[in-house]
Amino acid sequence: QVQLVESGGGLVQAGGSLRLSCSTSGSIFSINSMGWSRQAPGKERELVAQITVDGGSIKYADSVKARFTIFKDNAKSTVYLHMNSLKPEDTAVYYCFADRYRRYWGQGTQVTVSS
Repeated sequence: QVQLVESGGGLVQAGGSLRLSCSTSGSIFSINSMGWSRQAPGKERELVAQITVDGGSIKYADSVKARFTIFKDNAKSTVYLHMNSLKPEDTAVYYCFADRYRRYWGQGTQVTVSS
């Protein structure tokens, strides 16, 4: 089992920045990728960003490219999502995930961007 705990969400004005953190514990060996998805009210969950454990592959949703950056600290078993130039449409619950034979999810953290 893999446990994921997100932190760093909150309320920010449009144009502002936030950094989300996701710490992992449990059977973290053999995790091959981690990332962030988000779900806005009335919408389906969508992939925001994903990074392989070796850092060799990173992908972003088109809507966040050039504004969001995913990176990780292997020593801390933590993955981060740095979000710049936030827009009201970025408002959602952000979920961290880890892929190890199956996808594990965190509990989510609310990000609210006011206009």
